[in-house]
This record gives sequence, structure tokens and C-alpha cells, in this order.
Amino acid sequence: MSLFKAASTVSLLTLLSRIAGLARELLIAATFGASALTDAFNVAFRIPNLFRRLFAEGAFSQAFVPVLVASKEQHGEAHTKLLIDRVATVLAWVLLGVSVLGVLASPLLVWLMASGLRSMDTRGAFDAAVLMTRWMFPYIACMSLVALAAGVLNTWKRYAVPAATPVLLNVAMILAAWLGAPWFETVGLRPIYALAGGVLAGGVLQLGVQIPALRRLGLMPSIGLSRAALRTAWADPGTQRVLRLMAPALLGVSVAQLSLLINTQIASHLAPGSVSWLSYADRLMEFPVALLGVALGVVLMPQLAAAKAAHDTQRYSAMLDWGLRLVVLLAVPCAVALLTFATPLVAVLYHYGAFSARDVQMTALALMGWGAGLVGVVAIKVLAPGYYASQDIRTPVRIAIVVLVVTQLLNVVLVPLFQHAALSLSIGIGALFNAAWLLIGLLRRGSFRPLPGWGVFGLQVLAATALLTIFLMWAAGAFDWVRLAALPRIGWLALLITGAAVIYLGAAWAAGLRFRQFLRR
Repeated sequence: MSLFKAASTVSLLTLLSRIAGLARELLIAATFGASALTDAFNVAFRIPNLFRRLFAEGAFSQAFVPVLVASKEQHGEAHTKLLIDRVATVLAWVLLGVSVLGVLASPLLVWLMASGLRSMDTRGAFDAAVLMTRWMFPYIACMSLVALAAGVLNTWKRYAVPAATPVLLNVAMILAAWLGAPWFETVGLRPIYALAGGVLAGGVLQLGVQIPALRRLGLMPSIGLSRAALRTAWADPGTQRVLRLMAPALLGVSVAQLSLLINTQIASHLAPGSVSWLSYADRLMEFPVALLGVALGVVLMPQLAAAKAAHDTQRYSAMLDWGLRLVVLLAVPCAVALLTFATPLVAVLYHYGAFSARDVQMTALALMGWGAGLVGVVAIKVLAPGYYASQDIRTPVRIAIVVLVVTQLLNVVLVPLFQHAALSLSIGIGALFNAAWLLIGLLRRGSFRPLPGWGVFGLQVLAATALLTIFLMWAAGAFDWVRLAALPRIGWLALLITGAAVIYLGAAWAAGLRFRQFLRR
């Protein structure tokens, strides 16, 4: 399978997931709006997601996939199956302990994440966040095991199931908001609690669909339930290698999550709804990040690790070059769209029911902050695997620590000026700094040698982006998007986005860019 085909498969399935995610957010926004209780849910949802980054697609995947690929390349599939069993055993025991502690420590975790919710306690926002955190905490166990399964399937080039799996979370939450919330109200519970139940159900469903795919490959993990099995699994050299790599990876992911925790804490002390405005903007920002960065990262990680294990430096460098060109080609116009077309996007997707015109304005400001750093956010998804594939996790960690300091210094300056929007802007600027540092490091060590033609390619993208910017600025002011009726608003957005894509790609082609260069194996 070519890299482009693999990335396209992941991207299309991710697109389906993000469409379902937008439908979920639209329904939540229309049903619950942006209030102290939606802030409570978003805080509660961020807590298991924070730990998921540590034990799932964050630190664990960064450590597990390179070791798994190296084992497959050097020792064969029988040895690798034993490694999978032993890593799964250790992971399962750790997750059990973390889940129990998380449920017990939920009040402390909510206070650390958003102590400002106590000031909203006329509606019991803090207590609601604690209860929902307890309901959702076991979600991290499901998602961490999903990450293990995804690492195995991606290594064996089975990309479809891991990429399609997130749809199930969105479907579960849609059903929870649509059917569960009214039922909760009839039995005397707060309707927003239904969303917490939907999250947990979505985690169980996502884990369940991995099982048939793993069984077809004969790689279904066998988890040891006895203490003796745990001791054997813990002592395995492969497991120890994963754990040693996870130590700096945990620090790196913890740094990134600490930034999110600080920002959520700051937002909880701003105007009520600030956490929700940022969360709604995050969902829109994640759309291009998932379609571009996550898809490229998922495909490139095992391929880069295989090239490193085979000592094929030319193929390793060429894959990085290919990924970075796609980032520039596709992330730059997306960033322009978030900066110039934020209000129409937010109005069309969220401005229904309880989601007010003010909510549109506040969410659009946060989205513009993300637009400023979108290229950096996406580029990190390609550049960081260049280090992880070499089993070098310490360098990205050191960079992340410096970026955390820079981001929070920016918050000190920007939050008094731009309130909640400053929080997304500071992270965006930090991501640009992070990506630039990662790129310079790969260039200096000689791991990445750019192929010829970057200068011409950059001018082609710049010319097409200039035309796109003019068009989107005109389109943003062509209508009063907030007051426009729903159906015309949706129709005009679809027409204008199609026009924007035609203008950008057509201008790039007219400037001499030939898209077939990306169809490499």
C-alpha cells in the first residue's frame, strides 16, 4: 500500500469520525449551550482524556510502537506476539490501579483542573464535575487498551479499524444527548449527566471492535491475571524497554497536559462559559489536525521505525520530506480559513437552540487563536515521530518543557488583553515554536535531508494561499452569518467552502504544482 493511499484511508475514516463529532457538538451546543454545567462536563471529560494521553495514544504509543516494529523486523512474529502479551498484562494491571485511584481522587482532580467552578456553585457545577469524572474515569482503561490494539494493527498495516473506531464514541454521545438526556430529566437527574454515560459506553464499544481485527491476525493479547504472570511480564526485556522509553515520554506528555490543565484552570476563573467556548473551538481545530496530522502520524510512525530498524536513512528522510510537504500544502489553507472565516464556521455549526450569538462570537475568537498556530500543531504530528522512530523521546520532551514555559509567559501577557481567546493563541504560538525546534534538530543531526524543489513549492503554495485569503475575507463579510436562517446559512457555507477548495487547488495547479508527486509508495 502506498503512503498516500494509507494516509488517505486513515484521513477519510477520520473525516467520518470528525463529522460525527461535529454532529455531537452541534447537538450538545443546541441542547445545553455554554453554561456553568457545560463547563463542568468539559472539565470532567478533560480529566480522563488527560490520563488517556499518558496511558494511551500519548506516552504509551510513542514507546510501544517503535519497540513493536523493531521486534517484528528483527525477531519475527512469534517473538512479537509474546511481547504483545506481556506488555498488555502490565498495562492492564496498571490501568486497574489508576482507574480505582482516579474514582476515589475525583474531587482533588477537579479542584486541580478547575477550582474556579466553586464560584459557580449556585448550580452545583463543582459537585457535578466530580460526579461526572467518577462516571467517566474507567474510560481511560478502555482507551489505553484500544491504543495497544491500534499500535499492533497499524504495525501490520491494518489502518481501517483504528481510524474508524472513534466514530463509536461520537455515536454513543449523540444517543446520550438525544435520548438519554430527556430520560435522565424524567427520573430526576441532571440531563447533562447522560453525556458522561455516553462517554463510558463509547469507550467500551471502541474496545470491543478491536477484538475481531486482532483475532483475524492471530494477535489477540493474552492478559495474565495472576501475580506470577505479572512478575514475568514485568521482567520481560521488551516490556522493560517500553517502560524505559515511557519514562521520558510520560514527562513529555505530562508537560503538554500540564499546559492544558493550567489553561483550563485560568479559563475557569474567567467569564462563565469560557471553558465551553474553548472546548467548542478545540473541536473545530481538531478537524484539520486529525485529518492531516493524526493521519500522517499514524501512517508514518511504523514506517519510519521500520526504516530506522533497517538502517535505510534515505527512505526515512524521504518519508519525512513527503509528510512535511503535505503539511504545508494542506495545513496552510486550513489555518487561513480559521483566521479569516471563523465566525461563519462557528455560526453554521453551533448557532442553534441554546447556543447564543454571544457564544458564536466568543467561540470564533478562540478558534482564530488556534488558526494562528495550526501549521505548527499539524507539523508536530509529522516531526515528533521522526524522533520516536529512532527511540529518542528525550529530545521532544526537553523541547516541550521549554515550550510550556514560553506558553505560560505568553498567557501572562495575553490573557488580560484577550481573555479566553489568549489561551488558544498562546498554545498556537507555542506549537509553531515547538515544530520549528523539532525541524532544526532533525536537520542538524542529518536525519532529515530535504529533497530539491522546496523553494518553488513554497512559492506555489504562497500564491494559491494569497488568492484563498482574499476570497475568504470577502465571503466572511458577504452575509450576517449569525442572523442568517439555518438552511441558507448551511447552503452558502457548503457552496463557499467548495469554491475555496477549487480556488486554492486550481491556483496551485496553475502555478505549476503537480499533485501526482504525493502519490509515492
